[in-house]
Amino acid sequence: MIREMQKLVRAIAISFCLLFIQSTLHAGEKVFNVKSPNGKLSVEVTVGEKIEYSISHNGTLLLSKSPISMTLSDGKILGQTPKGVKSKKRTEKEMITSPFYRVKSFETEYNELALTFSGNYGVTFRAYNEGAAYRFVTTLKGEIEIENEQADFNFDKDYTTYMAYSTGKTEPEAMAFQNLYTVAKISEGDASNLSFLPVTIAYEGGKKMTITEADLEAYPGMFIRPQAGKTSFSGSFARLPLKTKISPYRCQEVVTDRANCIAKVKGTRTFPWRAFAVTEKDTEMPVNNLVYALAPANCIGDYSWVKPGKVAWDWWNDWGLTGVDFKAGINMETYKYYIDFASKNKLEYVVLDEGWYLPKSGDVMTVIPELNLPELVRYAKDKNVKLILWAVLNSLDEKLEEACKHYSAMGIAGFKVDFLDRDDQKAVEMVYRAAQKTAEYKMMIDYHGMYKPTGLNRTYPNVINFEAVFGMEEVKWGKIENDMPAYDVTMPFIRMMAGPVDFTPGALRNATKRDFQAIYYNPMSMGTRCHQLALYIVYDSPFTMLCDAPSAYEKEEACTKFIANLPTVAEDTKILSGEIGQYIVSARQNKGTWYVGGLTNWTARDIEVDFSFLGNGSYTATIMKDGVNANKNATDYKQETIKVTKDTKMKMQMASGGGFAMIVSQQ
Repeated sequence: MIREMQKLVRAIAISFCLLFIQSTLHAGEKVFNVKSPNGKLSVEVTVGEKIEYSISHNGTLLLSKSPISMTLSDGKILGQTPKGVKSKKRTEKEMITSPFYRVKSFETEYNELALTFSGNYGVTFRAYNEGAAYRFVTTLKGEIEIENEQADFNFDKDYTTYMAYSTGKTEPEAMAFQNLYTVAKISEGDASNLSFLPVTIAYEGGKKMTITEADLEAYPGMFIRPQAGKTSFSGSFARLPLKTKISPYRCQEVVTDRANCIAKVKGTRTFPWRAFAVTEKDTEMPVNNLVYALAPANCIGDYSWVKPGKVAWDWWNDWGLTGVDFKAGINMETYKYYIDFASKNKLEYVVLDEGWYLPKSGDVMTVIPELNLPELVRYAKDKNVKLILWAVLNSLDEKLEEACKHYSAMGIAGFKVDFLDRDDQKAVEMVYRAAQKTAEYKMMIDYHGMYKPTGLNRTYPNVINFEAVFGMEEVKWGKIENDMPAYDVTMPFIRMMAGPVDFTPGALRNATKRDFQAIYYNPMSMGTRCHQLALYIVYDSPFTMLCDAPSAYEKEEACTKFIANLPTVAEDTKILSGEIGQYIVSARQNKGTWYVGGLTNWTARDIEVDFSFLGNGSYTATIMKDGVNANKNATDYKQETIKVTKDTKMKMQMASGGGFAMIVSQQ
């Protein structure tokens, strides 16, 4: 009995000691909080043995305590046992001019918490109404080598996620950044692979948080790695390239060896924002402006020479002209035909895609003998059309100054660059070099074969578009299991939040789910004709392709005229209705005219279009909608013109894989 009492006393004493130690540790912690201007979103930062933060929104815990740190190669860990913390808060309100974006301008406001620590570093947190963000800041001397960055994401429950996994077979950080979304619980994520950003987490009640990043400069992009069986993710970063080789087919640069660090950077700098876009309903997602707001402002000055527009494009249709008296291909007759088509339909551009120089040579300064490029430029100029040249990005980068000087003087409007397929530090630096140099020569640049947008289009308004999307090219070789209609109504809610998409729509050979086949040289789309027309309205794409052959469009005058009359920029964008993965209805306004587009997945559905977004007065709506037989023949459509007002509510029927598109102009 006495021994048992002694054991009990010891146990109680130990418990009290543990409680004392725990209370002492908690007492040593400091807690900071910053809220969004509307008070809904809250970021709580705990500074103790490490730096942790959590995010809440209207009582919902979106992100549990998650640690962050940055490990330097000299052994220092910024964020481990941080000392000497000081805090400073400020509020900023800004009216942002946003050229070639989904809106002409928008107002943003945030509350900022800047924490600084002994050791010349800090972390800045921001809370916007649209979401939250944080980034590291260092004021160290000379150059520093970053071994790794800790970016953990912990969740209190096993929520549903939308993740697009890497397709890289050799290494997951090197691939085209395009894949379908995997919808699964956090704990069911593929821990053997990486997901590229953005990644979306769905909560109860329709609330969602999308993880991405902004202001990615001289630093590798972040991937997300699921933790097997756990409700957490961790950030992952490509290591710095040490050696590269040039692949023989296109002279694409491929990394063959990497360092043990992720970056070598200036010791005094700000690092990329880790961004968390928060939405209460799905219709807020495609128009969330957090990434653009976080990006640095325009650095090139005057951009009046940047002209968005539509493009007659050669590659997707494989130069597939019919009914002509010359052999179609990469030659003068073919491109003059494309130019004539563009001019007739008031399309602003023609792209000369892969083949105008020999890709396997890597020499962007030598045009193939079949083309007289100065003559083509003159011919296009007389037709009020401009030319864009395709190039493998690293091949252009090798002769960047020479190429920009030479081709800008010739009259080339810009470059469509391709096959970067990486976002390590060296790749990101290449992207910035190309943006800066083309701007100096007043040339636009379209980033194909590219990682997701991080706000570069705000900093460099001459950056007119980005791929990083599972676009129309995929139907040339994809199977029906690659569910494009479902992707088409998922991507706008996730990927498009980060920036515009080089999706390349416009197919005139359209197929039902039953009839679809992958045909490389004569490709078809999944879904209806009107689904294709609606893509031009639903997707942010200031530089957008007409992917089919000019001779095919000439046989479909009504559809071609409709596409040609659509603008590629908007003064205002609204999402009228929608549900991620199911359907979406978008409305854009440009110069007083509204453009309304709707898309559905393979499920046929009826939806109601509410025209209350219109102003006073009467409007004429030119409507392209799925025909009554579109479920059997996907090319079937009907065109009609009706009168509408802001009081109109119209039922629209969308076929399986269908859609509709409207031009609504005031009388």
